Amino acid sequence: MVDVERSKSEPFAELAVDSRCVLGEGILWFPRMEILLWTDIHSKQLWMHHPETGTTRHWSLSDRIGCLALCKSGKVLLGLSKGLFLAAHHWDSDNLPALSLLMPVEAHEPRTRVNDGRCDRAGNFVFGTLNESSAQEAIGGFYQYSARGLRRLNLGGVAIPNSICFSPDGSIMYYCDSTQQSIRCCNYDAESGETENSRVFATLPRAGSCPDGSTIDAQGCLWNAQWGASQVVRYTPQGEIDRIVSLPAKNPSCVAFGGAHLNRLYISTARLDQTTQELERLPESGGIYGWTSELRGLPENQVQHL
Repeated sequence: MVDVERSKSEPFAELAVDSRCVLGEGILWFPRMEILLWTDIHSKQLWMHHPETGTTRHWSLSDRIGCLALCKSGKVLLGLSKGLFLAAHHWDSDNLPALSLLMPVEAHEPRTRVNDGRCDRAGNFVFGTLNESSAQEAIGGFYQYSARGLRRLNLGGVAIPNSICFSPDGSIMYYCDSTQQSIRCCNYDAESGETENSRVFATLPRAGSCPDGSTIDAQGCLWNAQWGASQVVRYTPQGEIDRIVSLPAKNPSCVAFGGAHLNRLYISTARLDQTTQELERLPESGGIYGWTSELRGLPENQVQHL
């Protein structure tokens, strides 16, 4: 049974969008349109929600979308299973986004697909590839996509890449392999694509949980959605737990700050990996949850060359 009991003083996120995604992921705030965008990976759907009007739409695509990023042009980069695509779309339209291929990804390896991704502070897109086979061997990798093309980061292999985000000055990259119960960080150079001094940043506090998507706030603290634990944890730059936000969904998957003041934390969740009894108890699993506080996020970085 999922434990979502909490004290009255503990922060608690409440339902913002009843989307009931199978695997909601990759949520981000699009300030130009004042909308949230996210993906339901397993349903091959791209979702949009406008908080002010309450309008919600979704579009079905031909392939699964692991991640997305905003572009300087106003378009959106989509990380589909085996490639990066550019989407030119009017978000008030019911028509499907028009996609153009930017770059194939690991076309030689049928066992992997694109998973988590986020822009670095210089406007390059950094993402990872996930091993879909049951063996969960670390055959995926971390990549940087920029005007220079696609290059693999020297972070070794990975089975389920997640938690990709960057310190406010861009010099530290955070990431994880969700098969392990820890978040790592390394020194990162956006220009060269070089990384060094990979080390453990934080170990998850709850057994049976694993790290999923993360974001960095204006104070340089990392917020991590912890799959299986019904919580998002805020870590200081030293890796110490500062705050825990609970929510009535077992599997939070990604986080983003949004709203006019970037002080509303939005959390995507999934219905995946839950029993019938758990879904009966928490029927709105797979929705988007929100929590407003005095803390602020940072504007989402954009892909500069697109």
